[in-house]
Amino acid sequence: MYLVPTDIGPLNPKVEELAVALPLFAAVFFLIARVLPRINRVIAEREDAIEGAAERAEAVRRRAESERAKTEQVLAEARHGAARIRQRAAEEGAALIAAAREDGMRERDAIIEAGHATIEAQRAAAEAELRISVSELASNLASRIVGEPLPARTMADPRA
Repeated sequence: MYLVPTDIGPLNPKVEELAVALPLFAAVFFLIARVLPRINRVIAEREDAIEGAAERAEAVRRRAESERAKTEQVLAEARHGAARIRQRAAEEGAALIAAAREDGMRERDAIIEAGHATIEAQRAAAEAELRISVSELASNLASRIVGEPLPARTMADPRA
């Protein structure tokens, strides 16, 4: 038996089927109505956990950015300090080189001065030694040129 007495095709349900379907629908509806708040609560908790995790991740990212900025600042200061130390070391090195060069020049001048003094002393000694025998050598040379022996004059001789 059909619910509507005219033939409207598949839209006209049988009363027996409708009698079974309505209680089943009501049972499923009440079951879903009881379970649906729990499902909604679980979904809300999951969304909260996901959003909370995203917020925590954002907070960690901000903290990491802050730490990275601090680290970069410390590194920049360290590089600046290292540059100052290098500059100071270069200046000290240049000063030490200049001082060593100056000491070397002084030592060189002292050695040259001592060498000149030694040469002058040796020259004076050689000249004194040669002065003693110069008159003898001159008379020997003159004797050879003239062809006869000539007497040698000494330095104490008043005719010289």
